[in-house]
Amino acid sequence: MNNADFWASVRAIIAEGFTPEGLHKLDTYAAEFISGRLVYQRFSPQEQHGCAAGGHANVIASLLAGAEVGTDSQDSPALSDYERECQRGAQQEAAIEQWAKAVGLWTDNVDEQLPQTLGEQIAEGGEAKVYDHGATLIKSIGLDYFIQPIFALDRIALHNTYFPETLLTVIGFGRDRQGEFKVIAEQPFIDGQPVSDTDIADYMRQMGFELKNARNWTYATPDIYLSDMHDENVIRSAAGTIFVVDCDIRINTPELRNGGTRVLTNEVRMNQ
Repeated sequence: MNNADFWASVRAIIAEGFTPEGLHKLDTYAAEFISGRLVYQRFSPQEQHGCAAGGHANVIASLLAGAEVGTDSQDSPALSDYERECQRGAQQEAAIEQWAKAVGLWTDNVDEQLPQTLGEQIAEGGEAKVYDHGATLIKSIGLDYFIQPIFALDRIALHNTYFPETLLTVIGFGRDRQGEFKVIAEQPFIDGQPVSDTDIADYMRQMGFELKNARNWTYATPDIYLSDMHDENVIRSAAGTIFVVDCDIRINTPELRNGGTRVLTNEVRMNQ
């Protein structure tokens, strides 16, 4: 199966409304992705492993979003860049929502349901609400920073690649009471203390990242853009280990203006 055939197959599954046969085919594609037979060239091999580490739902949602990214020829020339982003985001949301409902991974009102089923809300940030689930945290992650679900899902893959000790596992999707799309993820709870900006900078240098902007805690390599690395998102355990529990991590393209060299692609290929 070549690239065009693969995406045509996924789009047909979406168009047909996720029939049992379509769901089975998606599960097969996810298994091939996780095994490495299906190579998603948007990611490096390590990043594809990070996506797989986010769970079966994360992989399928990433593929559904990839199928609905769109091309310039499919978009109306009258749309602004922002309107085009919103249109693509809505298409990706719709595909993921339809699939999640078909497989029982959809929550209609996360603001009401998560506290009732998974634990009380203990924190809220710019894009996520956090719920206490004992040994783990449940995060309801919005698209405020991303617009398109594919970029929020990229973030989960990249977080798991670079910070596997605080693995994000996707357990479902939903909408809040305002109708905003949410990714629901689970993460280990880490007990610790905040880390100073100086120690965070030293930690990031050891990982090969360069400080780009101290005012918004931004670091980068030519491959990865990493921001929001402040003392609320990075903690030190009692044993002295540093854990990154939250950050804004993206594929570093030239458009981000932080020395990025990556080009986004949704090409796939099959290993024999």
